[in-house]
Parts: sequence; structure tokens; C-alpha cells
Amino acid sequence: VTMDITYLRTSLILLFLPLVVFGAPTDEPNLTEPGPGACKHCCDSLDSSTDTPPVPPSHHHFPYPVPEVRPYINITILKGFLTATSTSSGITQELCPLLPPAGEKGDRGEPGMPGKWGKEGPRGERGAQGQKGSKGQMGTAGDPCKHQYAAFSVGRKKALHSSESFQVLIFDTVFVNLYSHFDMFNGKFYCSVGGLYYFSLNVHTWNFKETYMHIMHNEEEAVILYAQPSDRSIMQSQSLMLELQENDEIWVRLYKRERENAIYSDDVDVYITFSGYLVKPSIE
Repeated sequence: VTMDITYLRTSLILLFLPLVVFGAPTDEPNLTEPGPGACKHCCDSLDSSTDTPPVPPSHHHFPYPVPEVRPYINITILKGFLTATSTSSGITQELCPLLPPAGEKGDRGEPGMPGKWGKEGPRGERGAQGQKGSKGQMGTAGDPCKHQYAAFSVGRKKALHSSESFQVLIFDTVFVNLYSHFDMFNGKFYCSVGGLYYFSLNVHTWNFKETYMHIMHNEEEAVILYAQPSDRSIMQSQSLMLELQENDEIWVRLYKRERENAIYSDDVDVYITFSGYLVKPSIE
């Protein structure tokens, strides 16, 4: 601490030494220097200078004007130097009286524009696996009538002949009707689960009569089951796969009388069958 104080004092002496050596600056330089006994009183006559012998020229006189020396001390540099030195030496209170009081802190400026994104750094290593979380709450119960399965297989024991209009083929025998998706009264399968379905229709033709039927998808004809008139009755079948949406309808229609047609059956055996099942639901 003592060495720092000595160093500070030496620095201050060197800074203020020009003021002591050169003195205070004057407005006009004095090119002559009065000799001994050459001073004059204010009451002396203007002509009294003749009584005084001329002053010999001094060796300090210059034939040209001497530039005025005005020492200047940068108080900001001095203040920073003294503050840094005093802080390191622990004598801030001793030097603070030499410095002018600091001004008030200004307001904080507005933030500048954000800089450009830097380059992406390398990917860090994978962290340790965290602890297993707590079990979540049980969800709400689903629709009890909503099942991801659908299948039916029905039959008919009565023959059917064409009439003046189209006829829906009604079935009277149930082999499989999962979740009652097939309406036996209307003769239609109502899709409850959207997805990919497979359907198959089998009938027995009538001797010497045409067989002309359609598997219907809603109100559109999907495929036809057809057999020409023949002296022999035969089994005829048709099958297909359809992509169904929920609430679609699948049913069988017999063509109207303008084309004489019929299907055969009796009260003992089942000659007419219609089956279908869900292959793959839309959402599993």
C-alpha cells in the first residue's frame, strides 16, 4: 500500500510540475526583460527615461516571438488513472477529493438489433433416461355399441319372381348376424364400422327363366348377378370387396318384370345366401 501511495504522489508531482516551472500563462508575451534598477514609478515623468542609462540587452531576448505555453491536463484520463490505482491499493477515500464529482447515471438505451444466428454447434451426447412418470387418469368410457367387428350370413327359403317394380330381396334365415348389423326386416346391411368389406351372393336359377339381380351400394348398382334362360337350373354366385363408410347400406335387388326373371328355392332347403364381413377397419 505504501509503495502505491508513493507512486501516486510522484505521478501527481510530474503532472503539475509544468504549472510550477512555467507559471500562469499571460495574454501577451514580454519580449524584453528589465534590467536591475530599470523599474519605474508611476509618478515618474515620461522623459525620465533619458536620465536612466540604457539597459544592456539580455541574453534571454529572442529576435522572434516566443510561443505561449499553456499546459493542459486531461481530467478524464487522470480520473481513470487515479480511480484504477486507488481501487487496487485500497485508498479510494484519500484520492476522491482530488476528482470532480461524478454525474448522474443516464437512462438505459434501447436494445440494439439482434445479431445473426451463429453456426449450429455439434450435437451433444444423449442424456440419462429420466424417471418413469406417474400413471395417468383413466379415460372416458367408449361407446358400448361401437365394435371393431362386423359379419353376417343370411339365407332365404322362398322363391321370388319379378314384378312391375324392383324388389328388395328379404331373407328369412339367420346364420350369423354379429351385433345385429343386418336388418332382417328391411333386408339391408347397415355399416357401423367403416372399412374394407367382403360380400358374397349365391342363388339358384329357375328353369327357362332369366336371373337378373344387383348387389346395391346405397342406391347405386355395385355388381350384377346374371344367368341366361336354360333348361337346367344351376347355382350362380357373385362376390366383391367394397370400401364402406359408416352408415352405408348394402342390399340385393331383383330386376323388374320387363325382363322376366326369377330365383328358385323351397321351404326345405336354403338355396339363396348372402354373406359379408369386415376385413379391415379404417381406424384400428
